[in-house]
Amino acid sequence: MRIAIENAHVVTVAGPEHPGGHVVVEDGRIAAVGPGPAPGDADERIDGTGCLATPGLVNTHHHLYQWASQGLAKDSTLFEWLVTLYRPWSKMDAEVVHGAASAGLGWLALSGCTTSTDHHYLFPSGRGDLFAAEVEAAAELHIRFHPCRGSMDKGRSQGGLPPDEVVEDLDTILAETEAVIDRHHDASPGSMLRVAVAPCSPFSVSKDLLVQSADLARAKGVRLHTHLSETLDEEEYCLAQFGMTPVQYMETLGWLGPDVWYAHAVHLHDADIAAMAGTGTGMAHCPSSNARLGAGIARVADALAAGVPVGLGVDGAASAEMVPLAGEIRQAMYLQRARYGPTALTARQALEMATLGGARCLGRDDEIGTLEPGKLADIALWRVDGFHAALDDPVVALAYGQTPPLARLLVGGRTVVSDGELATVAQDEVARRGADAHRRLMRLAADVL
Repeated sequence: MRIAIENAHVVTVAGPEHPGGHVVVEDGRIAAVGPGPAPGDADERIDGTGCLATPGLVNTHHHLYQWASQGLAKDSTLFEWLVTLYRPWSKMDAEVVHGAASAGLGWLALSGCTTSTDHHYLFPSGRGDLFAAEVEAAAELHIRFHPCRGSMDKGRSQGGLPPDEVVEDLDTILAETEAVIDRHHDASPGSMLRVAVAPCSPFSVSKDLLVQSADLARAKGVRLHTHLSETLDEEEYCLAQFGMTPVQYMETLGWLGPDVWYAHAVHLHDADIAAMAGTGTGMAHCPSSNARLGAGIARVADALAAGVPVGLGVDGAASAEMVPLAGEIRQAMYLQRARYGPTALTARQALEMATLGGARCLGRDDEIGTLEPGKLADIALWRVDGFHAALDDPVVALAYGQTPPLARLLVGGRTVVSDGELATVAQDEVARRGADAHRRLMRLAADVL
């Protein structure tokens, strides 16, 4: 199958832009990119007149199950919010997770996302195969998926934040995590499914879990992910419990390296940024969630200047209700400017974070994140005509103000979104699944809400 996109403003992210350019797709990969009409014949020609072509966006942090618990603890800090929500989350089952993941991933696709991770760290006993439920949802939508098998083993009785009933024991976590990797992880080129290991956070997991999870991940050749330095409360907790900052603590446990990326990293010291840059440790920046919970504004401009791989994430829908990934381009840019001034982050830098930066965090920058020959054909085509035509720069049209309509989204050359509608599944059905998941969780959790 050969597809030719023509007459679009092509932003490769890795090199020159091509106004009125082309992208040619052959057998799921990019065969050619350049100015002017596409060379040769094509099975399908897509007229990109009035459109901006970018790499598909990469979401580096999420909690898909939280689609079912949006709108709760609306004015709370992170710790307050978690304490409120741990109990209803303990009641979720595979049906809730599948419905929530379907809606969450569909919503991401409609905002230009072609690859998403997910961090699922609660596994209530007897509630079905929650991990498989979200893997199935991603396969149905045809979204490239990097789910993380999360975990918590440090309940309140051991000095952790979560209640004891939502944590697992160390041996169970390690055995289940290894089983998930063996069952689902696909390391082959062009993979649609790769698994990461992701203990939840320093305040909900033990030192032994962090150390042994890192050993397991590296033995299996998969990546490591966790929350870190999200709030000042967390820093105070780490100083009190371990006598060091969160990044310093993780460094002592072998949790710095090019196979690691942290969610949030809002409260970093200069030495933390230097350590992350020097080791290639990545950072998933979630500006809307950080703002919603009042966590702070991450030092993204400083991290980028130091060479830290930085991607964007929407975070879970319960702390960032209905946030589209494309909107985080604007949110990230504006928050950096609010803190550091109008030159702190440009539209093109923010777009690079949403594409190549995210690919680097997930270890996929050899295959996704840019529009280059040989890379996977994960492509977003945005309509920047109509009202958006009042802006001469189509990247500014994408990054500033309301996100332009999505004309087409390709994942491996397959159309997932066409003219703002999901093409792989019925959009109304996906939306209904998300609403049903919310109603089901509220019923299951009625006694703890």
